[in-house]
Amino acid sequence: MTDQTDGPAPAGFKKVTEGKATILFPDTNEVFYNPIQEFNRDISIAAIRTWDEIYQEERSARLAEKKSRREANAAKRAAEGLEPLPEKEFPEGNDPSATRGITILEALSASGLRSIRYAKEIPNVRHILTNDLEADAVTSIKRNAEFNGISPDLLEPHQGDAIDVLYQHRDPLKRYNVIDLDPYGTASPFIDGAVQAVSDGGLLCVTCTDLAVLAGTNYTETCYAKYGGHPVKAEFCHEVALRLVLNTLSISAARYKRHIVPMVSLSIDYYLRVFVRVYTSAAQVKLLGSKTCVAYVCTGCQSTYTQALGKATEGAKGNLKFGVNTGPPVDSRCEHCNSRFHIAGPMWGKELHSVPFIDRMLKHVKDASHLYKTQPRILGMLSVCKEEIEAPFYYTANGLSGTVHCTSIPLLHISSALLHQEYRVSGSHAAQGSIKTDAPPSALWDIMRSWVKLNPVKNIKPESPAGRILAVEPKTIANFEMHPDAKSESRKTNLVRYQVNPTENWGPQARAGGANKRKADDDSAKPSKNGKTDKAKTEEAGKEIASAPEAEADAAMNIDSITA
Repeated sequence: MTDQTDGPAPAGFKKVTEGKATILFPDTNEVFYNPIQEFNRDISIAAIRTWDEIYQEERSARLAEKKSRREANAAKRAAEGLEPLPEKEFPEGNDPSATRGITILEALSASGLRSIRYAKEIPNVRHILTNDLEADAVTSIKRNAEFNGISPDLLEPHQGDAIDVLYQHRDPLKRYNVIDLDPYGTASPFIDGAVQAVSDGGLLCVTCTDLAVLAGTNYTETCYAKYGGHPVKAEFCHEVALRLVLNTLSISAARYKRHIVPMVSLSIDYYLRVFVRVYTSAAQVKLLGSKTCVAYVCTGCQSTYTQALGKATEGAKGNLKFGVNTGPPVDSRCEHCNSRFHIAGPMWGKELHSVPFIDRMLKHVKDASHLYKTQPRILGMLSVCKEEIEAPFYYTANGLSGTVHCTSIPLLHISSALLHQEYRVSGSHAAQGSIKTDAPPSALWDIMRSWVKLNPVKNIKPESPAGRILAVEPKTIANFEMHPDAKSESRKTNLVRYQVNPTENWGPQARAGGANKRKADDDSAKPSKNGKTDKAKTEEAGKEIASAPEAEADAAMNIDSITA
C-alpha cells in the first residue's frame, strides 16, 4: 500500500502528525484524539520495544539451552553405541531459531493512532489487532491505516466489544504478546479478559483515568467495587492508586494460575499507566497473600504503617509454608498525635518498578531521541522511578511542616537529616517535593522536632496533632548539614522530572461521539427539574475536572520553589 501522508488531507479532515504517523482527524467529534496523551504513546512504544528486546533474548536463551540438551543426549547415545535420534524437521520458512515477530492487541483504539504508531515505530511487529466498539472509529482506523500505507495483514481493524475480543483469545495458541488497554475511565471491566489473553511472559499495558475514584475519598464504595480496595485521603494517594490497580491485576491473574511482575508503574498528569509482565506459575501465585498489604494511615499526622495480609516462611527443608499474618501493627490511636487510623487497601505491597527494565528503557530512549518528541520528560520520569527506593508511600516537606505548623523545611534539609541517620531516601515520580524513606514515622517526627527547635512556632493548641507531637522531646537531634547524597542524580543533571502545564485548560477531553451515544445525547438535552439539561451539568463538571490538574500542578510548582 502507498503512504499518502505527504499529500493533502481530504475535504472535511485535517492532518495530525505524531511520531511517524499522520492521521486524518475529522472536523467533527467522530473519534477521540487527545494530544496531551502523546507522552503516553511515546513511553508505551519505548516500553514495548524494550520488552521485545528482552523477550527475544529470553527466547534465544531457551532455544540455546534446548540445543545444548539435544547435543548432550546425542553424545551420550553415541558413547553407548546407539543410533542418533532423527532431527525434527520444520516447514520451510518456519525456523524456530529465527527472530519471531510480536503480536499486539489494542482493545480500545478510537482513531487508530496508537496502533499506527506501533506499526511504524516498533520494528519487530508481525500483527496488530486494532479494535473498537464504534463503527465510526473502525472506519477511522481503516482510513488512517490506508493513509499511512499499512497493509491489513499488519494492522487489522476490528469492530467488537473489547471484553468479548479479549475472551476470544484466551486459548494459549490465540494469545497476544502485548495487550494495550487505554480506556476513557476505568480499565477494571477489561482486566479479567486481558490477564488471560496475554501470552506467557507477555506485556500488559494498562491506563486508568478515573483518579477521582482511585485517588480520592468521595467514591470509596465505587473504588472498592471496581478495584477491590479502598483509597485513602493522604499526600501519597496517587501511589495508593497505582497499588490498587496492580493488586486488581495480580488477583485477576491469580485466578488462572498466573502472576504479574511490574516493569514500570507511572502516575502521570490526570491518569496512571502500568506495564506488567504476566507469567503462568502456580508456585508464584501462592505468594500473592504476602505481596498484598493494607495500610494504616493516621488521620491527624499521616503516619503510615503497612502490613501484609499473608506470610510465607521458609521451613527446615527450604520449603515455603504459608499462613495468615498477625496484626494490626498499630494501636487504636496514633502514638504520635493520638488520632485514629484509616485503613487503605488491600493493595499491591511490593515493588512498583523493575530497575533492570528501566535501565534498558533509558538506554533505548537516549539512543532514539529522533523517535520521541517527549524524550526529555521520559528520561526525567524514568530516572526518578529508577531512583525510588522500595519503601511504600511518601511524605512531602510541606506536608510534614504543615502538620506541626512550622516554617517549611527545605527538601534537602530533611533528606540530609535522614541520610545522616543512615536511612535510605529518594523522591517519588508521583509528586513534586516528595520524600520516600525507610525511616519509621518516629524518626521523621524527631527530625521535625529538631527543626522546630531551630525555627520556633507559636500558638499551638496542646490537644492538636502538632501540640501532641511537639510536646515530646526528640530522642535524636537531627543533623541538617548537607549530605553528599542528598541531591539525586536526576536533580543534579536538571532533568525534566515533573510535568508543567502543556496548554491552557489542559486535561481530559470530552468523550468521542458515536452512533451508540446519539440516544443518550438526545436524552441529555431534556431539561431536568432544576431547569438544566444533563448535558449542561456534565459540561460544568468537566470544566471543574479539567481545571483540577492545573491547580495541582501549580501547587506542586510552589512546593518545588520552596524546597529548592
